[in-house]
Amino acid sequence: MASDLTLGLMIGIGLDPAPRSVMEALTEVSVRIGAGGPTPSGFELKLATSTRSPITTQLLPSGYFDPPTRVVITATLAGSTTVLMDGVITQQDVSPADEPGKSVLSLKGEDLTRMMDVIDFGALIAYPAMPAEARVALMVAKYAPVYGIVPLVIPSILIDVPLPNETIPQQSGTDLAYINTLAERVGYTFYLQPGPLPGMSIAYWGPKLQLAIPFLTNPPPLAIDWDGRSNVESLSFSFDGFKKTQFVVLVKIDDVPIPIPIPVPDVTPLSPPLGQKDPTPLKITPLVGLSGYNPIEAAVIALAKAADSANVISGQGALDVLRYGTILPARTIVQVQGAGITYDGEYFVSSVTHTIKPGSYKQSFTLQRNRLIGGAATDPLSAGLGQLLPGFPGGVPAAGPPPGLPVPAPPPLMPALPSPGPALPVPVPAGPAVPALPGASGASVTSSLPASPGG
Repeated sequence: MASDLTLGLMIGIGLDPAPRSVMEALTEVSVRIGAGGPTPSGFELKLATSTRSPITTQLLPSGYFDPPTRVVITATLAGSTTVLMDGVITQQDVSPADEPGKSVLSLKGEDLTRMMDVIDFGALIAYPAMPAEARVALMVAKYAPVYGIVPLVIPSILIDVPLPNETIPQQSGTDLAYINTLAERVGYTFYLQPGPLPGMSIAYWGPKLQLAIPFLTNPPPLAIDWDGRSNVESLSFSFDGFKKTQFVVLVKIDDVPIPIPIPVPDVTPLSPPLGQKDPTPLKITPLVGLSGYNPIEAAVIALAKAADSANVISGQGALDVLRYGTILPARTIVQVQGAGITYDGEYFVSSVTHTIKPGSYKQSFTLQRNRLIGGAATDPLSAGLGQLLPGFPGGVPAAGPPPGLPVPAPPPLMPALPSPGPALPVPVPAGPAVPALPGASGASVTSSLPASPGG
């Protein structure tokens, strides 16, 4: 059943719906989501303006779009809402034009990690007798009342409670910098996952997973020329044979004159093999800079580094959500079909860019994996380990096309999205009231994206 796309745009501390003048002037929405790390996710809103439009005469002078104004972007199809971005405006760009309505106001922003990177606390904050997991949860908790950020902290095998009579950990730098530093020490990553409701985000601090994330949907396969059918516009792959590196740790043993090199495996339970053929590493590099860590810490950091270097197969592509039938999420696993035996199989979606225009919703994406030739891996470490993580409910497959991947004729605007999956059982933090979702009782919080002429 066809359904119109409803673009939700909420702006300000109270997350009020954007005025009608803003929605009518909106010509393009772009949202980029990465897999975490130092590069934040971000967005861009482009609005057509003129010297007499309310945007120019009222909203801009009043500071309505001034940084760090909060912006929440959602996409709703058939009553199912997906939060694409929860962030703040960081920059304004104005491009005046001679023709009326041809001037462009561009609003650029980043996700809410930007607000965690504002105050440099130096060495003013101490965490006596607190392991890294508790420090991360405490730092994230201070943002819950205003921004609705809920921590999801996965304990590492390196839980270490420092004794106050020996050492008292002190924070250096901003909250974001310190959280990322703590993550790097144990081979973890940190990012904010917007949702499951507008005004809420999940702060994930945990291992660099390269498997299906239970709180995200399992997307349908990406098919390119598979039995004469495709649900993507383009898809290409690259195999970098010299990227994979065999890291070794040099261990000094008594009575042995030279250090003994110990190879570091590139497959872990949290980064399982996504194929059957393991490429041969063409570089051998000793790991340095681990002398300040104990043996367990050094081993975990080495495993994480080796797993990153093993992702020698990458893919780039683009799809139309009209044809694909759902929104492809980042940070999860997707199947590829029709690319041939070497490049078919499971891939980790490392980044996704959403581009929404009047009557159009397209995505570009990047994929990666660590092995060639798709199929069930024989390594026992790769089976079902996502369900062993604490605090994760079981994954629910998204309702997608059957194995034959029939592609219906594109409807006028957008097809219905499947349910985004189970929401995490987390409490709604105190603070600004979360607006009602479209379809609930009361006024809708979203405005429809107008269709282009002739669309």
